[in-house]
Amino acid sequence: MGGCPFGCLHVGNNFLRLPRVSLVYLAAQVALSIFLVTGTAVFLSHLARMRNFDLGFRSDHVLLVTIDPSGGGYKPEQLAARYQELLRRLQAIPGVRSASVSGCTPLEGCGSGSRYLKAEGYEEDPGQQLRPAISFVTPGYFETLGIPLLAGRDFSLRDAGRPRVAIVSAAVARHFFPGENPIGRHVKIVYDPQPVPFGGDQPYEIIGLAGDVKPWELHDPPYPVIYFNMFQENHLNNRLELRTSADPAAMAGAVRRVIGDVLKTALVTRVRTLSEQVDSDIVPERLIATLSGFFGVLGAALAGIGLYGLLAYSVARRTNEIGIRMALGATTGDVSRLVLRDAVGMLCAGLVAGGFMVLWGRPLAASLVQGLKPESSAPLAVAGCVIAAVALLASYMPARRAARVDPVVALRHE
Repeated sequence: MGGCPFGCLHVGNNFLRLPRVSLVYLAAQVALSIFLVTGTAVFLSHLARMRNFDLGFRSDHVLLVTIDPSGGGYKPEQLAARYQELLRRLQAIPGVRSASVSGCTPLEGCGSGSRYLKAEGYEEDPGQQLRPAISFVTPGYFETLGIPLLAGRDFSLRDAGRPRVAIVSAAVARHFFPGENPIGRHVKIVYDPQPVPFGGDQPYEIIGLAGDVKPWELHDPPYPVIYFNMFQENHLNNRLELRTSADPAAMAGAVRRVIGDVLKTALVTRVRTLSEQVDSDIVPERLIATLSGFFGVLGAALAGIGLYGLLAYSVARRTNEIGIRMALGATTGDVSRLVLRDAVGMLCAGLVAGGFMVLWGRPLAASLVQGLKPESSAPLAVAGCVIAAVALLASYMPARRAARVDPVVALRHE
């Protein structure tokens, strides 16, 4: 007999042929499944990296509460005292480890507006001034957000009435004091154009060096930040942060009650966790990972169903032939291999074609998601293993059924 065409399987010199069109169709289906499952692995691993990204702060177990105290008619001095009492009461709630007030979280980013920073002993070209984000926070902010203090100290309630102090991020220190300790140095806020500044012309002494934090665009480099003591500057904001030892969402009721006791007319306008805020910043990544996961599972299922259906049909159509083979001495292992080798042939052809599709689709995937780096071959290997497992599982039942054919019954089969 001539050479064995595509899809031809043999036991000894005997051949079992499946329709050529069906084989090509299933090989293409396996290739498409490889492509989809590889995409699923790439996007899911990228999403996992984003969720475990080093943001410069800890997003777990942090409750964010936004309040509106404007209806109480408090003067700034009165409201500052109320805030201090509120923080004391919040920290006394069982399960609350620390609490603070700020105007924004690191992901939201507090703008610099028309202000830029000037450091003593440092001269730079006009137009190249550093414009850091300016954040007014209370003592305990860095502990609550999990932002490390690399040097110096945190703000204190005792700072009020004393010379102004500031804490700078590592990015600010690298800009003005590369390789030097910034603690004890002085910086000044400069306005351009020149409105009435919040700090006058008085410089700020750097008392602490904080770690860098990621901006709202997680793929961007850390942005420079300068922090001021909210109570010292009398610049009061309305965002409460609480780090808890348990589920932060479960603490919302107790927090609302304390706010109502201390700031009776204050409105709680929003409650959510910092983890939810982080997740909201990676919505495109989550959406693409979800969609690719759905289509990956669908592709693998269709490949398995198609392979099972074709092999089952082939076994049913060749029952009489299988009986003859077994009557002539073929073992159950021979018959099983007869069926499984069809599956392996289609699988190998689909893996090769799917690999080329993955290589072709890498630039497209990188263009869909910022920061995606699909160069690794691990997702393709994972997809190959998944599809191979699905294909072998789908082939098992037809192969088992063929091996259990009774030769006597099969010879009478029409």
